[in-house]
Amino acid sequence: MIMNLFETIRSRIATPARPFIIRGDGTTLSYGDMLDRTGQLANALVLAGVEPGDRVAAQVEKTVENFLLYLATLRAGAVYLPLNTAYTLAELDYFIGDAEPRLVVCDPGKRGGVADIAKARGVASVETLDANGQGSLIDVAMKAPRDFADVPRDDDDLAAILYTSGTTGRSKGAMLTHRNLSSNAETLREYWRFTENDILLHALPIYHTHGLFVAGNTVMLAGGAMIFLPKFDADEVMRHLPGATTMMGVPTFYTRLLRHPGLTREACAHMRLFTSGSAPLLAETHDEFRLKTGHAILERYGMTETNMNTSNPYDGDRIAGTVGFPLPGVDVRIAEPESGAVLPQGEIGVIEVRGPNVFPGYWRMPEKTSAEFRPDGFFITGDVGKIDERGYVHIVGRAKDLIITGGFNVYPKEVESEIDALPDVVESAVIGCPHPDFGEGVTAVVVLKKDSIADEKALIANLEGRLARFKLPKRVIFVDDLPRNTMGKVQKNVLRERNAKLYT
Repeated sequence: MIMNLFETIRSRIATPARPFIIRGDGTTLSYGDMLDRTGQLANALVLAGVEPGDRVAAQVEKTVENFLLYLATLRAGAVYLPLNTAYTLAELDYFIGDAEPRLVVCDPGKRGGVADIAKARGVASVETLDANGQGSLIDVAMKAPRDFADVPRDDDDLAAILYTSGTTGRSKGAMLTHRNLSSNAETLREYWRFTENDILLHALPIYHTHGLFVAGNTVMLAGGAMIFLPKFDADEVMRHLPGATTMMGVPTFYTRLLRHPGLTREACAHMRLFTSGSAPLLAETHDEFRLKTGHAILERYGMTETNMNTSNPYDGDRIAGTVGFPLPGVDVRIAEPESGAVLPQGEIGVIEVRGPNVFPGYWRMPEKTSAEFRPDGFFITGDVGKIDERGYVHIVGRAKDLIITGGFNVYPKEVESEIDALPDVVESAVIGCPHPDFGEGVTAVVVLKKDSIADEKALIANLEGRLARFKLPKRVIFVDDLPRNTMGKVQKNVLRERNAKLYT
């Protein structure tokens, strides 16, 4: 039986005095400090009425205290629910209504709006935590005891819920168990050779699988340390790079670092590993980074619902444009989308995965869960790919029209609904177009009403406040008509082809 994930983390602490988190200003939090602070926060959660199995929602900026809140939630036996800080109050209302958390933690500046939602949704408590790591939650925690008896959890108990977008309907809450998170972090620790001597340069957000679980859990199960930056800034990353041994990033990180004059072979000579994920890494970026630094970025493939599924090898060829081999304990196959028939090697089909990393289903969506799993337990990822003769997995597209921009998922229908509601718009189609920084740029193709004088800038401005910033179109293309097939369906593939070089 896999115990509470936090108990597994605790078991890997070699000595409490070892560094755990190094802040951007150089101050250090030891593993002993972490145990004390998470004990106080867990006691604060209990004082707020949180019981085992309750959800704790957090929409706060990336801080050490926010990360400690995640760990404290595990210790309390509750379920952590991180929410993107870009979500508007309207979007937040849906997540709170769907997840029914016992406690919501938000920025003090948003407390009024969040408190109104919480009251309407029957949430018991709202606390605050700001970008400096201060707030009402911390005030309560600082007065609480450091000792806390960790709540026992079984391997199938929930540890977290992360909301993920699809191409239709509302966001879905992917339920992740202690077994899902523990097993995947353990596999990555071994596969990527993490040890207690590693120091990870952490510039990723922590409301996302990549920064919270892939980065955080893997380092903690190795007993290593993290240089914890509030966000990605190329100058700050280069300033802290000498103190790190590894870095995890998204393609945007690497494209921006390549433009930094300080990125040289000498500056990276001490580094052990650079990894990339959350969006496709262009082969050109991979090759340019290798040429400039001497390091081949290790690209891997995962999802909110599954954590990591595949990885290019630590030793061996890291092939640009591929996501490597299935991780140990993870089964990957290529299937015909409708029938589920397994396809021969080299043929293109939908990617399906099975393993201890794969989530049990979507929160309160049994029908959706059933539709996404095959009878033999394989999860239908919605990604289209193939496996070549050497066993490398290639992702060639999306089975659905999901847009991945800067590592974040955007489903077109939500953006289209907001655009279509504007008074000058007849209809719209939202697509993802190749973007050098973000992987895909959210692009709106719009048909305006006759005699409308609306322009691109005004249309985007009208969407601000109604959608999170990462969902806003980067460009708006005006057309007389949208292309359709004989059945009347908009041909988004045609639109993508027409605008393939829009951002180049």
